[in-house]
Amino acid sequence: MGASDWIQDRTKFSGPPAREARFSLAARAFAESQLRNRMPSDGGAGCPIVVEGKRDKEALRALGFEGPIELINRGWDRSRLVAYFYDTYGTRNTIDGGPPLMLLMDWDRTGGRIQTTLRDRLNSLDVPIDENLRRVLLRTMKPEGKTVEALAPFAKTLMPLIEDQFDRM
Repeated sequence: MGASDWIQDRTKFSGPPAREARFSLAARAFAESQLRNRMPSDGGAGCPIVVEGKRDKEALRALGFEGPIELINRGWDRSRLVAYFYDTYGTRNTIDGGPPLMLLMDWDRTGGRIQTTLRDRLNSLDVPIDENLRRVLLRTMKPEGKTVEALAPFAKTLMPLIEDQFDRM
């Protein structure tokens, strides 16, 4: 492999083209999640997205989420929180028949533990969880940060891509 081959090969995985591809994948996942999150009166399923704290909620609002956003850091223990989610949202989303909750914890070690704990406890009550957005962000946005709130500075870049995804849906 010559030097020019190495440079050409390397550009496939780093630099702007790779970032554009990653942001495009993230935008598609955001658009799909936003559609589920929108209230039924706006054409969505009213599916709440669960995040850790206020800054995460602010970041999602900056990224265009308009529907319900639930916080886990509200002074409740995990058992009370899980019982609240079960009592409030049930075991199925009545609009689209999908999981009643989307979990989006940070993709750092602590966020992973919280995600696993909530998923396992809710699954034990036969409550399925939509984790697609977190799974995609874990792969695509890791270089930009490991938290939901770290996405806020990228809202201006991501919003046109998200809107483009809505046009394709």
